Amino acid sequence: MTVPEPLRTPIPQLPGMTPLRAEQFRRLGLFRARDLLFYFPRDYEDLTDRRDLKDLEAGKLQSVQGTIDRWTSRTTRRGPLTTLFVHCGDGYVKAQWFNMPFVTKPFEVGRRVLVTGKPKDDPPYWIMNHPTVTYLADDEEIDTALEPFLPIYGLTEGLTQYHVRRTIKGLLPGHVPLLDEVFPRPFLEDHRLLTIHEAVPAIHFPPDRTVLEYARRRFVYQELFILQLALAMRRLQHRTHFRATPLKSTPAIDQRARRLFPFTLTAAQEKVIGEITADMERPIPMNRLLQGDVGSGKTVVALYAMLLAVANGCQAVLMAPTEVLARQHLRTLERMLEGSRVKIAPFFGGQRPAERSAVLQSIATGESQVIVGTQAIIAGEVAFHQLGLVVIDEQHKFGVRQRAALKTGGKFDPHYLVMTATPIPRSVTMTLFGDLDVSIMDAMPPGRQKVKTYIPRPDQRDDWWKFVRRKIEAGRQGYVVVPLVEESEHSLIAAEQWNRGSSRSLADPPLPADSPTPRPVAASSNLQRSAVDVRSLRDVFESLRDGPLRGLRLEMMHGRMSTEEKERIMLDFRSGEIQVLVATTVIEVGVDVPNAALLTVENGERFGLAQLHQLRGRIGRGKHPGFCAIFANPTTEEAAKRLRAFERLTDGFKLAEKDFELRGSGDLFGTAQHGMPPMRIADLIRDRDILVEARADATALVRDDPGLARPEHEKLRRQMLARYGGVLALGDVG
Repeated sequence: MTVPEPLRTPIPQLPGMTPLRAEQFRRLGLFRARDLLFYFPRDYEDLTDRRDLKDLEAGKLQSVQGTIDRWTSRTTRRGPLTTLFVHCGDGYVKAQWFNMPFVTKPFEVGRRVLVTGKPKDDPPYWIMNHPTVTYLADDEEIDTALEPFLPIYGLTEGLTQYHVRRTIKGLLPGHVPLLDEVFPRPFLEDHRLLTIHEAVPAIHFPPDRTVLEYARRRFVYQELFILQLALAMRRLQHRTHFRATPLKSTPAIDQRARRLFPFTLTAAQEKVIGEITADMERPIPMNRLLQGDVGSGKTVVALYAMLLAVANGCQAVLMAPTEVLARQHLRTLERMLEGSRVKIAPFFGGQRPAERSAVLQSIATGESQVIVGTQAIIAGEVAFHQLGLVVIDEQHKFGVRQRAALKTGGKFDPHYLVMTATPIPRSVTMTLFGDLDVSIMDAMPPGRQKVKTYIPRPDQRDDWWKFVRRKIEAGRQGYVVVPLVEESEHSLIAAEQWNRGSSRSLADPPLPADSPTPRPVAASSNLQRSAVDVRSLRDVFESLRDGPLRGLRLEMMHGRMSTEEKERIMLDFRSGEIQVLVATTVIEVGVDVPNAALLTVENGERFGLAQLHQLRGRIGRGKHPGFCAIFANPTTEEAAKRLRAFERLTDGFKLAEKDFELRGSGDLFGTAQHGMPPMRIADLIRDRDILVEARADATALVRDDPGLARPEHEKLRRQMLARYGGVLALGDVG
């Protein structure tokens, strides 16, 4: 499929393109004419309601045309104020921007503009606060602002919407006919999809909302269909190219495994064990994702699967993302397997040479049956005797290429079980883990305590610490979590992501009993302050040690400490020697101290909801109820809504859905981390119905044409390989 020459024209060679403008497009990742055609708008300005000045109505979104008469910029008590006066025939529209210092570039007096906003009648003017101002071209024939829906594109410094619109509109007539259609004509008709030649112009400059929806649906469907096609091919390859040792379960093996559990398994655990056992008895490698909310008992299920492997003469590996968590898994398994004949071997990056050599030898001979460690296990030096099962905890980046690095010690591939305590909506699971079967554990084991969550105001800080002190003195323990040891660009980005949208007040929940009744608190209006007011870990530690928690046993822990140091601190915390642990997110995953009942999070706006949920899962794991306080500085309506959702919801899956609704899918679960290209136009929550349809269609197509070898599927196959072939190791398709 050769791209016609005009579509490959470098942007600097396009008619009328200046070197500066070409460089601005390059910064957006746009290099050729074809790139511009597929640079879709991120939003649209609805200009369908255009009026003369005399016909304006207060409070409704409308557009009015006029000429720039003058503009001013000054500083007031509220901050910078920029005012633009637009002459619209019989009067003026006064456009105003408050506290938006970036609106300082001089407006061009005398230029014709379209002003879009919600007017307010304030004689002798109509006032629009924070409107959109669009310069109208002198050449009416290419005046993009005369479109009913004005596309809004992502920009870079120096590039304007006007220039992007003008450039793309100029390309459409001569370049769109050269585009190649990847879908066969009958497929387009059966699925009621626009052709590529209809959809590209319509998505940039739609004549009406119906056509816009059809154009968007075409590209959303195509993006999701190509992805699901790749995942369907991956599943097919898995079934046909890989072979595993069948690991049989017998009543005797089942009874021996259950004797090691000093409790009755939950119905959810029983269901998942049944699914895993059925998978492992087949000669095809299990490829399963186990989703379980924080504290749902996933480790017990994983241990059952590992015991099944050992009972069949194979080895099992448990890998964790950090050494702290891996060592905790090691302790848990050693405790549960105490008295059994199963031999466990730890394998970590920092082991002494003699110890490491001995462990490697015991793994190679098969003496060690269960191996626990980090990704050091796949570094290349570990050779297994006969690897039957790999359990991967919270390591979504462990993909097909990393699996190939495991030296299994036999001609068969191991079974894989990937565990995550990060609740993931089904639509995201279908995307990021579409080549895995999915098990969900949505019930908590008996005895898990509820956790009350509070979002106190700053003036309630003293009341919270008094409450914490009373609980600690009564025998409980607690965590205090601080975002970072030092300020970083990443934290600023996190704060901005939390604080998208417009400001809004946030009512407070009640604090624990015997605290004063709180009053409503307004969201802060200053994002910059939240970015610089982050208190360092040491500052927080010292202020608590010398202040409200004076006399209690506090310790500090962060990721830069050595493994030995962190291990010592965690042992002291588990034993009760340390009463309050002030830490960064090193405690986020897997840390299990049943007596810990208190969690305080500083600068909560810097954490994602999934992170906050993981942190909250560290408390209430024993017989005592948990109490969690999030001190945050939400600066927008969205940030306030997300905090309120976190306060109200304890179900991780519902919380994940809410997070997606409020923030949009975007790259929330880090598709880049998984090696998957980010979605260009599809939204995994908004477009979940299209995703389900695309998955079913892709599965049916691969079932009908397994290698996509038919001539009519050649273009689909090429596009799939170009986008996902490397990520999903699909190079041998077809």
